[in-house]
Amino acid sequence: MPTHVASARAISPGRSYAVRTVAFMSAYVLVHAAAIAGLFDSILGKPAGWAVAALAALLVAGQIWATLRLIAQSDEYVRVIVAKCFILAAGATMALWTAWGFGETYAAAPHIPGWLFYPIFWGIYALVSPFVRTSN
Repeated sequence: MPTHVASARAISPGRSYAVRTVAFMSAYVLVHAAAIAGLFDSILGKPAGWAVAALAALLVAGQIWATLRLIAQSDEYVRVIVAKCFILAAGATMALWTAWGFGETYAAAPHIPGWLFYPIFWGIYALVSPFVRTSN
């Protein structure tokens, strides 16, 4: 089969990323909607509750895997931009989370649940992305 035909049928890295992200995040939303609806109330606070926690964490890991696949499958320019945004967002989130943790310890700041780390990371990713334009 000619190469140009095979490449025309290949799914773009961006489309693959979108499909993977929608799949993982839809499942993530369903798990939490089920929790909000009370479907897991009978296991909360029990060892079986760890299964729900592990499932939510695995779905987050799946979405991170989707991002890493986007990086691996993209051209050099997109790879550098996405990786740079990811690293900046991770570093900023860790710095923010650490500062808040010390604020809880030393300044009586209110507790923030650990699961908020992930949505805060993506919020910071969205904030830094417009400013990362080059591979320099």
